[in-house]
Amino acid sequence: MDFLKRQRLLRKELEVRKVDALIVTHLPNVRYISGFTGSAGVLLVAARSIFFTDGRYAEPAAVQVKGARISIAKVGALSAAAAACIRLRLRRVAIEAEYLTVAQLRGLQQALGKSVKLIPLSGEVEALRAIKDAEEIALIRNAVEVSSRLFNPLLRALHPGVAETDAAARLEFLARKEGAEGMSFETIVASGSRSALPHGVASAAPLPSEGFVVLDYGIVLGGYCSDMTRTVHLGRAPAKAREFYAAVLDSQLAAISAVHPGVATGEVDQAARRELKRAKLDRYFTHSTGHGVGLEIHEMPRLAAKNQAILRPGMVVTIEPGAYLPGKYGVRIEDMLLVTETGYEVLTPVSKALIELN
Repeated sequence: MDFLKRQRLLRKELEVRKVDALIVTHLPNVRYISGFTGSAGVLLVAARSIFFTDGRYAEPAAVQVKGARISIAKVGALSAAAAACIRLRLRRVAIEAEYLTVAQLRGLQQALGKSVKLIPLSGEVEALRAIKDAEEIALIRNAVEVSSRLFNPLLRALHPGVAETDAAARLEFLARKEGAEGMSFETIVASGSRSALPHGVASAAPLPSEGFVVLDYGIVLGGYCSDMTRTVHLGRAPAKAREFYAAVLDSQLAAISAVHPGVATGEVDQAARRELKRAKLDRYFTHSTGHGVGLEIHEMPRLAAKNQAILRPGMVVTIEPGAYLPGKYGVRIEDMLLVTETGYEVLTPVSKALIELN
């Protein structure tokens, strides 16, 4: 990873904002800018950057951190960063407004006094993260490919009477055996009437003899996330259920076709909703069409109604429309896409034809 380039790009953004430095506290952002993968660290991005951590991470930081001097703090990383701001005579220092707690902000203000003005910024690092470089894309591809290989073994664990949590546990066990560092989020196995819950994480409910099962999962591999959803049917699907599934699939395919560089993300969302409206199901689509994926499962950009973020080559996004009939059933279908110079590439290799498990 070219951490030095990322720091240069960030410094240019800080110059535009007319700030002397940025205190990076959100750990995924710290990792993106410096390479540090631990659970305790603060990065002061200035003319000469400094990374602060504690003694537990002295050795890992020495190996991982690039483009910054390492300082082992004895008073807490954030306090050490504040002291460095005073020592370096910085006057305007930016903070990640979305990630500092009220207590942390008060502590910083007290430590800095009136000599340093804190400037709240939001999304500066995240905007850089939205455009993946070649190494990141390769890691994401690998995570997607490995998680996709788990789909057929997961299907073999789906039988009437099996608890949703047991099916999820089987998947997560197989993911670990394939080298996953963890799951991207809490695995969703939602069956029968629970499939109408958009985020119906696996419960103790037994799989029914007949009905839809929403399977939404992802893994973390090489630090990067994957995300996919498939909805299968236990037993033979009735005609109305088949029509319902087909409408959601048409919605997803329409949204995928709308993905091109230069297109506003809201337009992709609208493409999905138009198809569901034709099937008179648009009111049952209760969430956004997708989101960026990378070091975190939800990143920029957000593909939602009226969102004006512009798709650019190198972005990796999900396309995941769904429809949910309360108390009856629901369907969601999700792929990950790479935005290319000329359009898109679907990264998820798993078939979207309706699978009926007997």
